[in-house]
Amino acid sequence: MSSEKLRKLCQLGYGALTLLLAGWFIGQGIHGSYSWLFLGLLFIPLLLPLKGIFTGNPYTYAWASFILCLYLIHGLSLFYVSPADRLFASIEVLLISMLLIGLPFYARKRGRELGLGLKKKSKS
Repeated sequence: MSSEKLRKLCQLGYGALTLLLAGWFIGQGIHGSYSWLFLGLLFIPLLLPLKGIFTGNPYTYAWASFILCLYLIHGLSLFYVSPADRLFASIEVLLISMLLIGLPFYARKRGRELGLGLKKKSKS
């Protein structure tokens, strides 16, 4: 798979996850389940790598996986705690799992194309 195709798939998945969680958090705010401040603090980390994801920066693709771990915990917890929300939690966990595989693969593939990486220590 080419790095461009992988990039598009990751962008599509990240956009879908962002819209899914935005809709969920707005719905929770409207119903009064959580305060708007709490929901904002929970949603803001998802927006941090947005620019780098959509510009194709391999470094952003590498570290965005760490942020997704927070949302993976949210989805797994919601699946376990709330039987009524299991469909939403399953979709959230599935999207995040695909991104946790795709983002590092793109970062590695594109980083190699650009010649980025850790420099080897010279023997002296």
